[in-house]
Amino acid sequence: MTTLDDRPGTAPLGGPGLPQEIRLRTEVPGPVSRELAARRTGAVSAAVGSAMPFYAAAAGGGVVVDVDGNSFADLGSGIAVTTVGNAAPHVVEAVGEQVARFTHTCFMITPYDSYVEVAEELNRATPGEHAKRTALFTSGAEAVENAVKIARAHTGRQAVVVFDHAYHGRTNLTMAMTAKNMPYKNGFGPFAPEVYRAPLSYPFRDGLDGPAAAARALDLVEKQVGAANVAAIVIEPIQGEGGFIVPAAGFLPAIADWARAHGVVLVADEVQSGFARTGAMFACEHEGVVPDLVTTAKGIAGGLPLSAVTGRAEIMDAPVTGGLGGTYGGNPAACAAALAAMRTVREEGLVERAAHVGDVLQRRLRALAEADPRVGDVRGRGAMVAAELVAPGTTTPDAALAKRVAAAAAQRGVIVLTCGTDGNVLRFLPPLTMPDALLEEALDVLDAVFADDRAEHGSATAASTAVTAED
Repeated sequence: MTTLDDRPGTAPLGGPGLPQEIRLRTEVPGPVSRELAARRTGAVSAAVGSAMPFYAAAAGGGVVVDVDGNSFADLGSGIAVTTVGNAAPHVVEAVGEQVARFTHTCFMITPYDSYVEVAEELNRATPGEHAKRTALFTSGAEAVENAVKIARAHTGRQAVVVFDHAYHGRTNLTMAMTAKNMPYKNGFGPFAPEVYRAPLSYPFRDGLDGPAAAARALDLVEKQVGAANVAAIVIEPIQGEGGFIVPAAGFLPAIADWARAHGVVLVADEVQSGFARTGAMFACEHEGVVPDLVTTAKGIAGGLPLSAVTGRAEIMDAPVTGGLGGTYGGNPAACAAALAAMRTVREEGLVERAAHVGDVLQRRLRALAEADPRVGDVRGRGAMVAAELVAPGTTTPDAALAKRVAAAAAQRGVIVLTCGTDGNVLRFLPPLTMPDALLEEALDVLDAVFADDRAEHGSATAASTAVTAED
C-alpha cells in the first residue's frame, strides 16, 4: 500500500492504494496550499473560482490528498466525474498504453478504432433497442449544444424547451438554456434566441404529482411556443446544479409521451446523472423513459475530457457530413479512458454499488433531518443525493447555512459541494470506490458540523423564524 510521506508538500502516488482515511496534519489550508494560493492570485483569472481552499496532490479510492499531506474524504468526485475513482487501475493502464502509441491525430483527419469502440459501447448502453449512432465531443456543454444542433437539423424547427433550475453549460447557447444567473450568466449576454423555459416538477416546493406538473409545463409550451415550433425538449432526469431535484413520478414519462406525439426530439441531459451514478446506468431508466438523444460527459472517462451525444440513427444522421465534430472531440487518450471506465463499471458492479451508497446516504441524511429541522428535504437516487437546507418549518432557503456547513466540513477533512438555484442545497456525489467505513466517517463529521452549527446559530435561527412567522 502506498503511504504518505510525513513531509508536507510531498505528493504521494494516487490511486486506490492511498490510505482510505481522513487525516489532517496541518491547518486547512496548510502552508503549501497558501503559497500556491498566493501564486494563483498573480497568474490565474479571478473569474475562475474554487470551492475548496487547498490544492490536490493525489487522489484515489475515496480520498483527496492535498499538497500539505492532509487526506480528505471526497463527497464530490470532481462534480460526479471520478465515479470509478481517481487513477482507477484500468483507466491508468489504458491511458498509458494509448499515449505511448499516439496522443492525437484528430478523428476528422485520421480516424482510429477507439472512437468507434466508444460509440459502439454507448449505442449498447443507452436506453432503447432502436438503431443508434454516437458523436463524441469534449465537454458536457459541447454535447448539449450539439444535441440541439442535431434536433434542429432533424426537425427543421428552431425552438428549444428547457426547465426551471436547469443547468446545461457555459457556452452561449447553453447559458441561455441554464436557469441560474449568478455566476453562470451574469454580464455575459446577449444569449442565443429561441430558448423557452417551462416549470419543472419540484415535489418539495410545488406539491404537485408528476402528471399534474407535466400538464402545467406542457400547457405553457403549447400556449407560448406552439408544439409545431419545438425542435427539442432538453431535460435533466435529475437536475444537477439546480439542486438535485428529482421530478415526481410520472413527470418524465408524460413529457416523453407529449414529445413523441408532436414530433419533438426528447434530449435527456445525463451529463451529471449518467454512468451508474444513480443506481442505474442512466437516470431516465428509473421510469422507463427512452429519450431520442442522450448527452453524456463527466463520469464517462474516469476524469479525462470526453462527452457524447447518442441517439436514434435517423436523428443523429440528419446534419450534413462535416456538420458535427471538433479538433479534440473523441481524443484517443480520452476514448481509451472511457473504454476502461465502462469496463470498470461492469466488472466491479458499480451500478449496484451506487444503489448501496445511496442507501447509506439516505439513511444518514434522513436521520440528520430528524435531528435538525433545518434539513427540509432529502432526495436523490443512488449515489446522487442532496439535502436542501431551509429555515426550520418552512421552505425558505438557507444558503448561509449551506455555505457554513461546506466550509466547516472542509476544515474537518470532508469535501462537500453546494448547489441549487438559491445555493441552499448540499449535494453528495462520492466516488463509487469509496469504502463504507470512510463514507460513514465522513457522515459522522457532517453530523458534528451540523451539531456545532446548531449550538452556535440555533437561537438566531429560531428568532429569525419567529419574526418571519409573525410577518
